Amino acid sequence: MVESVLVIGVAVSVFVGFNIGGSSTGIAWGPAVGAGLIGKTTAATIMTGFVFLGGWTVGRNVMETLSEGIITIDISLTAGVAVLFFIGLGILVANVFGVPVPTSMTTVGAIAGLGLATDTLDYETIAWILSWWIFTPIFAFLIGAIVGRYVYANLSRRVQIENSAGPLLVLDESGLLPTPAFGPNTTRREIAGTTGVVVLGCYMAFSAGASNVPNAAAPLVSGGTLAAEPAIIVATAAIGLGGFTIARRTMESVGSDISDIPLLGALIIMFTAASITTALSYIGIPISLVLSSVGAIVGLGWGRASRPIAAREAVSRKTADAEVVMGALTAEDAIEELAPIGVNEPEEVLEADELFKPEAVIRYVTMWVVGPSISTILAYAFFVSVPGIV
Repeated sequence: MVESVLVIGVAVSVFVGFNIGGSSTGIAWGPAVGAGLIGKTTAATIMTGFVFLGGWTVGRNVMETLSEGIITIDISLTAGVAVLFFIGLGILVANVFGVPVPTSMTTVGAIAGLGLATDTLDYETIAWILSWWIFTPIFAFLIGAIVGRYVYANLSRRVQIENSAGPLLVLDESGLLPTPAFGPNTTRREIAGTTGVVVLGCYMAFSAGASNVPNAAAPLVSGGTLAAEPAIIVATAAIGLGGFTIARRTMESVGSDISDIPLLGALIIMFTAASITTALSYIGIPISLVLSSVGAIVGLGWGRASRPIAAREAVSRKTADAEVVMGALTAEDAIEELAPIGVNEPEEVLEADELFKPEAVIRYVTMWVVGPSISTILAYAFFVSVPGIV
């Protein structure tokens, strides 16, 4: 009986990891794939390796919080399977609505529902986690706003990531041993830019592993059902499988969606999100790349659109008078002479309408509240109805 439940638990864990891999691989490598700097298979391979590294190292801290910190009892095998089911259900709801609900939030919600049903919820830990969930997008917004308003315009004029025709590197076979050499059209700037994109993609993959591997593994680790090491391997394999399969479309989608803004803008957002997520995962906070990514996107767009007006006016202006939009990022590359902060720039900067739509952010934030709430309510109702399963 136990073996059958364990098999079901591993299968559900694989399902959760598979879906995580489909979304997180697109987020980490979509910009690089969309820019033609790396292939999908290569991206999925690198993704799997760094997800494992992130889960094996920093991810253990998050796994400890999920398996031991949120509730004061161990999660039994059957309860762990049920928790994984509600996590998978949360991902399914997110996919139906086309909104990237953070998996970590859904996981915490499902475990919290178990804690509420059994009167074992650690309210101090939950309050600590919730405070970071609120602070994270605000902090990411502030970073994006500062960079967008004061740094991005000058940076975009100096940093250009090129992608020339033909292979990036070739093998020079003129010597005794073949050695790597620049392709026929490759420049040093292109090598440097491509290297930066790949390194940042690896960083994003590491961050995704640190935050997401525990979501698929922790419910089976609590109570000693599985040791942490095999659980991490199973979760990594499932995330990798998602990266090699359903993430291929996600990478195309993210790559094409992000093509409206320069690759530099995407890389700033990625670096900000990965840094915040890795830091919080290190201290054991279940967090998601989505929270900081959306915050950084909104902040970067607001910062770019607010350059022509004084800081006090930018903060006090009504949304109806100055809508922040994504095109504010795209127009800057064409401006040869930058106007000082607070001075009007060319009209195309103010009239572009592709960067950030408030209604989309409202929809995301709403689902961030609704998604975990649903998983908490369903888990609570289930464990109250079937108390013997705990």
